[in-house]
Amino acid sequence: MSLEDDSLEYHATDPPGKVEITTTKPTNSQRELSLAYSPGVAGPCREIAEDPDAAYRYTGKGNLVGVVSDGSAVLGLGDIGPQASKPVMEGKGVLFKRFADIDIFDVELDHDDLDTFVESVAGMEPTFGGINLEDISAPDCFVIEERLRERMDIPVFHDDQHGTAIISGAALLNAAELVGTDLGDLEVTFAGAGAAALATARFYVSLGVRRENVTMVDIDGILTTERAEAGDLDPYSREFARDVPEGDLADAIAGADVFVGLSVGGIVSQKMVRSMNENPIVFAMANPDPEIGYEAAKAAREDTVIMATGRSDYPNQVNNVLGFPFIFRGALDVRATEINEAMKVAAAEALADLAKEDVPDAVRKAYGDQPLQFGPEYIIPKPMDPRVLFELAPAVAQAAIDSGAARTGIDPESYEEELEARLGKSREMMRIVLNKAKSDPKRIALAEGGDEKIVRAASQLADRGIAEPVLIGNQSRIERLADDLGLEFDPEVVDPGAGEYEAYVEDLYQRRQRKGITRTEAADLIRDSSYFASVMVDRGDADAMLTGLTHNYPSALRPILQVIGTAEDVDYAAGVYMLTFKNRVVFLADTTVNQDPDEETLAEVTCHAAEIARRFDVEPRAALLSYSDFGSVDNEGTRKPRRAARRLRTDPTVDFPVDGEMQADTAVIEEMLEGTYEFTDLESPANVLVLPNLEAGNIAYKLLQRLGGAEAVGPMLAGMAEPVHVLQRDDEVKDIVNLAAIAVVEAQGTEL
Repeated sequence: MSLEDDSLEYHATDPPGKVEITTTKPTNSQRELSLAYSPGVAGPCREIAEDPDAAYRYTGKGNLVGVVSDGSAVLGLGDIGPQASKPVMEGKGVLFKRFADIDIFDVELDHDDLDTFVESVAGMEPTFGGINLEDISAPDCFVIEERLRERMDIPVFHDDQHGTAIISGAALLNAAELVGTDLGDLEVTFAGAGAAALATARFYVSLGVRRENVTMVDIDGILTTERAEAGDLDPYSREFARDVPEGDLADAIAGADVFVGLSVGGIVSQKMVRSMNENPIVFAMANPDPEIGYEAAKAAREDTVIMATGRSDYPNQVNNVLGFPFIFRGALDVRATEINEAMKVAAAEALADLAKEDVPDAVRKAYGDQPLQFGPEYIIPKPMDPRVLFELAPAVAQAAIDSGAARTGIDPESYEEELEARLGKSREMMRIVLNKAKSDPKRIALAEGGDEKIVRAASQLADRGIAEPVLIGNQSRIERLADDLGLEFDPEVVDPGAGEYEAYVEDLYQRRQRKGITRTEAADLIRDSSYFASVMVDRGDADAMLTGLTHNYPSALRPILQVIGTAEDVDYAAGVYMLTFKNRVVFLADTTVNQDPDEETLAEVTCHAAEIARRFDVEPRAALLSYSDFGSVDNEGTRKPRRAARRLRTDPTVDFPVDGEMQADTAVIEEMLEGTYEFTDLESPANVLVLPNLEAGNIAYKLLQRLGGAEAVGPMLAGMAEPVHVLQRDDEVKDIVNLAAIAVVEAQGTEL
């Protein structure tokens, strides 16, 4: 099937289209329906009638954007009319929701008259928190946006104009830095004089490009003062008319530092690129075919050609999704009256800064494991990078506050937590632990210090103040790797193979001499980074450790158990995963350690999991799971969790509710606990789920993760004498950072 055939099937699959309305409040009872509609709805109606601003408290207006179009200038399709443009507008809504959790209504207006169009949109102000104008032809789009901005007290933003301007502006900031040129010294040539080109040129001037250094070319040639005086230019393009001789694109591009293409494909030759100044910057953004192809532009010269296009299959894609969702997010969250120039500049600068930071593994994987690192091939972040939300939205919100466009303020720390929560419960939960870790960072030994992911994670831990990382491994290799990765990071490295660590050897020998280890074997083992890190923690030279990224779980666990062992009065360690869903979090144990636990082990594992839940500020409610509910099946398999639950309920030191044995749905469905099994000690659904054996635990967490949509944090190793955790082989940098933060909080002995 062709791409078009696939797309038609995608859109036609029931239900047709790409967006729907869902409720945000429960509507399962008569009372809830009466609150949602009549008669209960009268209350908020009266409040809003007295104070219109109350609409932001009692309705979804503050998170609702209208995507409005007449379909007169749809990218690649032209004037196809309002109804045919609806799939595009729905698609815009998908991007708003996917990247910034903003709800939309798409509104396609069948108006040929400009005044009528403006009146229709302005009349919808009570409905929306902001208006995104889309695919409206020039010059009407300029007039419509200007008049609506004057009429409406909510943000109005024509993305076709400003989106490309902001994203390419961020790319320009970084490209100029890489070639070592100030923006004020750049000679910039534009191919195209439509809405996007004019808005981009204006925005570049806001960033620091001198207006007199901008040369613009349309289908008839260079925009000159002579053409302006002759009436050949509309009022909007006249501002970029230059007092220069007439000429074509080849004349305009000769000697330029920057080429910006917002016109049609194939109009720039290699000869033209060769006529530009040294280390030229080429933004060929016509879609789907750029003004000059990526390979052709790069091959045109021997010096550095910094190239950006609008395509996703080449580096430096100028994609508007990097802008509008996050700009609106910031604007809506401070109830801005407009999206002004200061907010747009703040967005571009935040994007430019983000491109200089280490890129998450999930983003690298999404783009085929490309080596994404600041440089000519990576001057703007990728659209799939979740960090864009946390960088752009706060920058835009703060710029709105500073420029006087905001009606409410934000607390930077709590605002970041709000944004984290929009991307998933696991990020919200990890924020709790990360904040605790930052309050008192501890030294953490990273056993596989020569691994790229470990080095990148260590850099983040140090930069964010989460921990004081100590990399165990070859010093020169680690330093070279940090340098190759472009990390501004001077790591602390301990190299077991480059020094005499007699005290470490003796420590290991004393612990293992009656376990078959000779002094010579201890000296050999201490050069193993996992054994070395374990001894380091055991001696107090580090507060915590991570290992396991390059080993299977059992072999990574072995040195820890042999050297550090379990805590005093603890017989069994356990592996615990935190699984987060949209509105729920559960802790699942044991998923990694105990293969066939008895009742005593199950009871101890339950306490370990409850303790971990409290580190995340979750008050535990534990259920010991089986295929039986409270004795409905009686055999040795069901008796183990039943007896473990009884043991815990009668233990005066256990200060959390626990019950079992019970089936999984009984444990998590409130109606079952309150109805059929009203006698249970659990008054609310369980959030600590203890599985009967390792097989069940491993199967359960993987099914919940892969099919149930759960996000997993872990496995967290509980019950050890010191804060140590074993990574999984496919863990990403964020997973390493998360487990390190958990280990730091354990090392703090944080009271909850």
